[in-house]
Amino acid sequence: MSVTIPPHVRPKHPPDLELVGVTKRFGAFTANEAVSLKVKAGTFHALIGENGAGKSTLVKCIMGYHLADEGDILVGGHSREIRNPQDAYEYGIGMVYQHFTLVPAMTVAENLVLSRPDLPAIINWRNEFDRLYAFMRTAPFQIDLDTPASQLAAGEKQKVEILKQLYLDSKFLILDEPTSVLTPAEADEVLGLLRAKVVAGELSVLLITHKFSQVLNFCDDVTVLRRGRQTGSGRVKDLTADQMAAMMMGGQREPKIVPKAATAPGPVSLALRGLCADRDNGVPALVGVDLEVRAGEVVGIAGISGNGQRELVEVIAGQREATGGEIRVQGEVYTSTRAEACRHQVFLLPEEPLRNACVPHMGVAENLALRTFDQPPLARAGFFVSQARIRAKGRELIARYGIKTRSPDTPIGDLSGGNVQRAVLARELGSGTARVLVAANPCFGLDFAAVETIHGQITEARNRGVGVLLVSEDLDELLALADRIVVIAHGRFVYETTPATADITTIGHHMAGH
Repeated sequence: MSVTIPPHVRPKHPPDLELVGVTKRFGAFTANEAVSLKVKAGTFHALIGENGAGKSTLVKCIMGYHLADEGDILVGGHSREIRNPQDAYEYGIGMVYQHFTLVPAMTVAENLVLSRPDLPAIINWRNEFDRLYAFMRTAPFQIDLDTPASQLAAGEKQKVEILKQLYLDSKFLILDEPTSVLTPAEADEVLGLLRAKVVAGELSVLLITHKFSQVLNFCDDVTVLRRGRQTGSGRVKDLTADQMAAMMMGGQREPKIVPKAATAPGPVSLALRGLCADRDNGVPALVGVDLEVRAGEVVGIAGISGNGQRELVEVIAGQREATGGEIRVQGEVYTSTRAEACRHQVFLLPEEPLRNACVPHMGVAENLALRTFDQPPLARAGFFVSQARIRAKGRELIARYGIKTRSPDTPIGDLSGGNVQRAVLARELGSGTARVLVAANPCFGLDFAAVETIHGQITEARNRGVGVLLVSEDLDELLALADRIVVIAHGRFVYETTPATADITTIGHHMAGH
């Protein structure tokens, strides 16, 4: 029988962590079923799986956000009852989340101190800075403690999030897609430095990632989930990317690669002329950018998050007002109204589609009809809407695009991220009439099966003569899909190349503003 150590005893060395038959249910839905895995002390362990495979639920059980219905969690060989993140902290477990948790108006030092669970009511800042300076002398990343978080680049913010956990003396780190906002060089730097701490016996790490290259280059062991169940595990050195993919997908498979049509680009579909826009706080986000996207080509925008990409997409989508310049579609001035979008067949795959392109509590079929609900054959006279036709059209698109949903009436907010994006893709491209497509980080956080579907649809649109503007923080995605790559930094386009002649180091330097 295992013995529980009092929760106030924090480990001084990296603990191992073991899940034994962990099951978590939400009503009739089983998110995790009898999952067992072990992260050995002082190792780098990868957790991979499709969207909806149960990875997030599993680590939330470790962190105490959820209580497992069955099974056991052992830390350092002892059974632990982790009821909340404070309990996880007491056992030396910390987590770096996909999205930043920094307070923008506070400095790096203030954010680090604020993370302490034992923060006193009255802070002795002289003592705190002595402690911070001592910590930074041994930290893997160097960030100016006096800089407000709002002034940090995305890569620096991610480094501060990791520093926070190291400052809290966490000995077991859970990393949830920690490199999604980093340049390739920064990603290698961050994982390499954490790997060094693991090798030195200072950390245990559980990494959630969709990038097989990260698993192969930095991890010792891997566990694979599929539909809530563990479908494979092993030493990384004994496995290939294809074998891990087979574990994720339930069998060997050939990737469905859609080849690019070997045709010359056509006339200009989308043109930006001296386009300017401000951030929410009034600071310039876009500074006189010029760009042309021709029919039958994909122009990729590469850049680290926060350099004007979001504002660029929002101006084109009509969600943000331009402060200067103009947009032209098919040679005509375009002001992003719904009528103009319909007339020019301009379509959009936005970032965070559940928030920016869907009504979460409405059904899947209703969301699929948002663009055309007041047009024939879904409506008569622009007024009489047919729910039966909306459902019928919804079922057709659900089948054609492989959207996994219980029914056409299931609230779209209940779907996994990959299936939400498939639904938006079906709505925007299902008619086959698009002339311009703007896609913003369309595969962020999605598994490779969903990525494959979306990449295929984008390439097919390009082959049909659609002009595609692809904004992505994933350089591999741009190299795979784009005909031209333009780098944005500090609101300006600073470099252009083609995938055939691209040098990743050069692109990374321009992305970082060098």
